[in-house]
Amino acid sequence: MSNVVNPAQPNDTVPGAEVNDEIVFDPKTSRRAVVSGTFGTALEWFDFAVYGTLSATVFPILFFPGFDANTAVLASFATFGAGMVARPLGGIIFGTLGDRIGRRDVLMITLVLMGISSVAIGLLPTYATIGFVAPLLLVILRFLQGFALGGESTGAQVLVVEHAPHGRRGLYGGFLATGSPLAQSFASLTLTGLALFLSEEAFNSWGWRIPFLMGVFLLVVGVFIRRRLEETPAFKENQRKAAAEAIPQERALAVLVKRPLTVIRLIGACAAMAALFWICVTYAVNYLTSILGYDNSVTFGILLIANVISIPAAIFGGWASDRIGRKKTFLLGLVLQAIAAATLFPIMNSMNLVATTAIIAVALCGIQINAGTQAAFFAESLPTSMRYTGSALGMTFGGLIFGAPIPFIAAWIFQNTENGTVALTTIALSIVALSMIATLTLPERFKQQLHEVN
Repeated sequence: MSNVVNPAQPNDTVPGAEVNDEIVFDPKTSRRAVVSGTFGTALEWFDFAVYGTLSATVFPILFFPGFDANTAVLASFATFGAGMVARPLGGIIFGTLGDRIGRRDVLMITLVLMGISSVAIGLLPTYATIGFVAPLLLVILRFLQGFALGGESTGAQVLVVEHAPHGRRGLYGGFLATGSPLAQSFASLTLTGLALFLSEEAFNSWGWRIPFLMGVFLLVVGVFIRRRLEETPAFKENQRKAAAEAIPQERALAVLVKRPLTVIRLIGACAAMAALFWICVTYAVNYLTSILGYDNSVTFGILLIANVISIPAAIFGGWASDRIGRKKTFLLGLVLQAIAAATLFPIMNSMNLVATTAIIAVALCGIQINAGTQAAFFAESLPTSMRYTGSALGMTFGGLIFGAPIPFIAAWIFQNTENGTVALTTIALSIVALSMIATLTLPERFKQQLHEVN
């Protein structure tokens, strides 16, 4: 069935479907898009989360044994950043393809690529087996992970939002955003269980591989669901109008020529989410274990609880943005992140486990409120013909500029300054302020039909 209603047959629609102007939204297809996008997002972020956590704990030992402890941590965090560097490239390539040939087929490619590279990391020999080739291959596979994620994360958002009925775009995007905290929770639960039931020797030998190899099951389920998806109504309508009016296809990266300020604002809006997320889930792990002396199982448990608490925040963010607007909801998330940034290190230094868990949960709730709002907020900022590419550029460059360097910068600051907590807190609060300014300059279009954005 076509998603574009034929004016000569106004009743030829799916039972229960919602019609907005010329676009039909089939509830079954919309729900399938949410499930597909959430599975893909969960797979992507599960592998990303596992890598981020292990880069702070195990990888310095397994892949950089020739360095002293501090240098090994810096080197491990540098490989973590390789994935963030690859994300913009993936966003550009897959975003361009997605705007030209459609969202669905491109998202199948990104899902498979992410799954294969993650399983390969799980099978990768360590430095003790193949020497310097091990960290080299780790960087390459990490790069492929980031390359795939650059196309997947934004593409899934565009797919879900374009399938969502008007008035529920935020809510559908909020459900999609739960894929990240669900994956984080599952990753933390997996690592906590392994740390509890395996000896340190066993975990460092083979236990760390299990989470990466588990990704193959999520991959199989995700591919099965995604194969049954239809292309989005907004993309079909845009293609129909372009053919009827003989409109030439947009050139690659046309969004940088026609909407450069919008892309810059999207990058700025993403800045706080990117920075605070990696401070809380990557560097905080290293800080709690290496500096404060917590056991790995305790640290993983803190992240698990905080992530579980943050899951409803993503749905709330999407729901609230449909009612009070994207900007107000996004700013609420940023306020929570500012509170967390200002108090994170003093609370962790208090050695109070409950308080530490609570403040990390506050940070993640703020981030998830933003994530639940972001899919619709970013999609509404750009027309269909450049929505995938423009959103991908905003997300991936926000992560590259403000997220990727954070673990490395944090480790360097604490190794080379006497007031590391003050310096990192100042950086975090400055980034949150930047995101607030960028958010206020973006358009508010939550009441507008998505396919009418131009």
